[in-house]
Amino acid sequence: MKLNENYLNIKDSYLFSEIAKRVNKFAEENPDKEIIRLGIGDVTLPLSKSVIEAMHSAVDEMSRAESFKGYGPEQGYDFLRNAIKDYYASHNVELDADEIFVSDGAKSDTGNFTDMLSVDNIVLIPDPVYPVYVDTNTMNGRKIIYMDANDENGFLPLPDEKVHADVIYLCSPNNPTGAAYNKEQLKAWVDYAKKNSALILFDSAYECFITDETLPRSIYEIEGAKECAVEFCSLSKTAGFTGTRCGYTVVPKNISAKASNGTVMNLHNMWNRRQTTKFNGVPYIVQKGAAAVFSKEGMAEAKQMIAVYRENAKIIADTMDELGIKYYGGANSPYIWLKCPNDMYSWDFFDLLLTKIQVVGTPGAGFGKNGDKFFRLTSFNNKENTQKAMDRLKELLK
Repeated sequence: MKLNENYLNIKDSYLFSEIAKRVNKFAEENPDKEIIRLGIGDVTLPLSKSVIEAMHSAVDEMSRAESFKGYGPEQGYDFLRNAIKDYYASHNVELDADEIFVSDGAKSDTGNFTDMLSVDNIVLIPDPVYPVYVDTNTMNGRKIIYMDANDENGFLPLPDEKVHADVIYLCSPNNPTGAAYNKEQLKAWVDYAKKNSALILFDSAYECFITDETLPRSIYEIEGAKECAVEFCSLSKTAGFTGTRCGYTVVPKNISAKASNGTVMNLHNMWNRRQTTKFNGVPYIVQKGAAAVFSKEGMAEAKQMIAVYRENAKIIADTMDELGIKYYGGANSPYIWLKCPNDMYSWDFFDLLLTKIQVVGTPGAGFGKNGDKFFRLTSFNNKENTQKAMDRLKELLK
């Protein structure tokens, strides 16, 4: 037996596993301390009424022979794919329902999608970045080129015509920085991808937090994107499905490329084949709950949930303003990406907050070299804890 030696090139511990290890150690040694977690992007509000009612109804269906569901379609049930299609249409994006593939989340699909891509592809990834993009390509042995996201470009890097890439990862609104591309900036990326015969893998998991109507929620709002882009989205943040697991990936039918022997291969067909081989689909009960999210009542409930997290983001952003700390995000994003005070390194700032005020965030260094001396806070705790954490921070830094 031989093992995949590319695993030697990734860190032994995933970023959030390392954070959990440090926090758990501190908690064990200081059982009397109240720890407020603003680190991992996990939601705290429960599933909405419409979702729960739909899932209960689906459970009842599973208890009766005449309505029981066994194996479902690997691509997702039509009732959910059509609901997602209508959701896109409400934002002026027209899709065919069979271009939408229901999954157990954007994290899985952004990693699994590399199954279709040759190891010879050159991958362009922003730094700082969500670690999954880097780790999954490193596991496969692909060459990765990093593009700098920093203060100078507002953490929104644009194409460099001198650099060639075959695959491009973009995330907007961005995790971890909270920065969001406008239509002109995304058009530059679409034009670059078409010129270089490249594929854009576009992560739009946080599109529901966009309040600025001039900002695109989907890359398919950009002309030409259906010829060069795949889009990943999730109900984790839209409707609190982090533990329920449901997302979707859009693969347009007209993206094709040549294999090494010259055979033209269609990406949509390849993803469909991959899913039918390696994936048995999202459970019927979960898909019924997901479909309820896109109902009139479900959307209203989701907006109420998102409004809570937006208010928390504003509390954090207002604190940064009060303390004179530079930051990105907060608006159009659940993340606040702040410059560490006194030019501190991000892991040092992590330790300071944990030990002095028992507030947990995410060190920017965990997202790449350009993330060091930056720090990510999330708005996904409750309002009381968010306010308490910011009061502690003001007391520490004033």
